[in-house]
Amino acid sequence: MSSRAHPGLFLTFEGPEGSGKTSQMRALAEFLRGQGYPVLTTREPGGTSIGLHIRDLLLDPRFGDMTPRAEVLLFLADRAQHVDQVIRPALERGDIVLCDRYADSTLAYQGYGHRHFDLEQLRALIEFATGGLWPDRTFLLDIAPEEGLARNGAQRDRLEGHALDFHRRVRQGYLEMAAAEPERWVVLDATQHWDAIQDQLRRHVQALIQARRAAQVPPRG
Repeated sequence: MSSRAHPGLFLTFEGPEGSGKTSQMRALAEFLRGQGYPVLTTREPGGTSIGLHIRDLLLDPRFGDMTPRAEVLLFLADRAQHVDQVIRPALERGDIVLCDRYADSTLAYQGYGHRHFDLEQLRALIEFATGGLWPDRTFLLDIAPEEGLARNGAQRDRLEGHALDFHRRVRQGYLEMAAAEPERWVVLDATQHWDAIQDQLRRHVQALIQARRAAQVPPRG
């Protein structure tokens, strides 16, 4: 489902709560910048000034009465602004865009987690919000929700505060999506040593960059 009508490289990082994806993404970005690549790091929700306000609404535990339908629409509004204002322009410049959560989070959390929505209907809404922009590669840092939530400690935002069964469904959703699209997803065991995960990420991304370069070289003769 990746749309390739851009010169950049779009990489997303997904995972249950406490998977460590954010710190891994930031370290990968610094590594790539050190190699001379133009890199943009961003996140969802909250990758734009408008998105920061939406993020506050979505994560604030005071809004525990937010309905699943309203939650989905807020995430999609954040994503539409994010794609148009931040992600697409960076990809058009030829940047490597690293995004902490993206469309698959909506399918995992609001689709599999809440179980209120038809997945195909959600995908159609995501297509509208993103204009059909899907990642070139998605890294899933997989961890059991019991361990991931324990890493985050007792203080939790509105989404982290859902029951354990919700988080188990989210993880299962991620794994099912990864199995259905193995050409896009890379699943990494988030219980490994931090350095081992970072090394795997670097090797995967370097191989992807090299493959893209090779594909762009015109044939001789």
